[in-house]
Amino acid sequence: MGLLIGLLSGVGAIIFFFCLETGTHWLLEGLGGYRPPGTLGEGDGSPGSSMSRPWAIPLVVAGGALVSGTLVHFVAPTAQGHGTDNAIHAVHHDPAELRPKVAVVKIIASSLVIGSGGSGGREGPTAQISATAMSALCKRLNIRTPDARIAVSAAMASGIGAIFRAPLGGALLGAELLYRDDMEADAMMPSLISSIVAYVTFGSVYGFSPIFGTLSGVQFSKPVQLIWFIFLGLAAGLMGRLYAVVFYKGSDLFAKLRLPGWLKPAVGGLCVGLLGLLLPQALGTGYGDVQQEMYADVLVKMPMIIVLAIPFAKILSTTLSIGSGGSGGVFGPGMVIGGATGAAMWRLLETLPGMPASPMSFVIVGMISCFGAVAHAPLGMMLMVGEMTGNLSLLAPAMIAVAVASRAVGEVSIYRSQLRDRLEGREVHETFETAKAARRKKERSADGAQ
Repeated sequence: MGLLIGLLSGVGAIIFFFCLETGTHWLLEGLGGYRPPGTLGEGDGSPGSSMSRPWAIPLVVAGGALVSGTLVHFVAPTAQGHGTDNAIHAVHHDPAELRPKVAVVKIIASSLVIGSGGSGGREGPTAQISATAMSALCKRLNIRTPDARIAVSAAMASGIGAIFRAPLGGALLGAELLYRDDMEADAMMPSLISSIVAYVTFGSVYGFSPIFGTLSGVQFSKPVQLIWFIFLGLAAGLMGRLYAVVFYKGSDLFAKLRLPGWLKPAVGGLCVGLLGLLLPQALGTGYGDVQQEMYADVLVKMPMIIVLAIPFAKILSTTLSIGSGGSGGVFGPGMVIGGATGAAMWRLLETLPGMPASPMSFVIVGMISCFGAVAHAPLGMMLMVGEMTGNLSLLAPAMIAVAVASRAVGEVSIYRSQLRDRLEGREVHETFETAKAARRKKERSADGAQ
């Protein structure tokens, strides 16, 4: 089953990545006249282009969100929002509840939103696509619920591991993301197998290079720097907490907005496009922008106000894009917010004794500590970012920073479907099985009466 799960997840990641690249090329680059910065692992790490048609950016972002919102609203409403939460909910409540058409709609809708410049991550759609394919297979093969839970969890993990080229981190995330204060140990071994198979499948088409390249030049060698990483952890944790609070308050405001459901993403998209005219870093996935912020010569040339504004702008643009009902992930933006927070901290503290000469370590540890804390998945994030950067030498400061960040975040989580621990999970599963048995008994009684 691990081999099959990995193959399905890898193929799903290939299809979605192709659609997302195509959508970005046609919409944001072709119609919008703007090429966002790239990463070293998925291109040449170029800084991107200037906006040749700035007037078109708000129209393109709003147009992509409008088409996506219309498709989701009338065909598959459960495809809206960030897909990882839907996958987590399915694992806890009914692993066979995800419908195949949702995966198809999710691919198209997310490609339109993110490809047109909306702020979203690609891991959420990939996780939901992989989990949905496995959920449908479990239902068709009549796999019992405990095994189906593990299978869907492993599919979610392998999808994330494949799209980020981080199989070990993805496997750990699949076990960590289900709970705020616990880990699904039973899912570890299947997730390890499925994640590496998905990674190999995806890498055979798009390569095996880490997304941000092999950043072997950054090292941790001065213990005094740990003091500054403690402050970074605090800042990243507070920023992660702000991210979750703003995102869900914004989502609730959009839910109360008296507009047709299919129109709300377009309103959010229009606002994102206008924000992108002021700060292009608010557009798209933002991975290329994080790559640029890792270089001191680039970061010091940016106005201080811009450097400080980027993480807040990314929070706002993600809330407007995904919280309005658009389709995309919140994982990627969370890493970008953390990386931008690390870059801002480095700019503020660069002249103080013991500070690193390069912002690279602060950006990397910022990514880990911000989203690792707000997703309650510190171990998986440490390994995943290490795999994405080809560098595990920052684990020591990252461990301290993510611990401080987790204390700052507290009980707040970016995933509402997370349960507290496996004890609460067992209670939910027992309730589900009891209701399922009662429903079957009622159906048998009705059949007997007929």
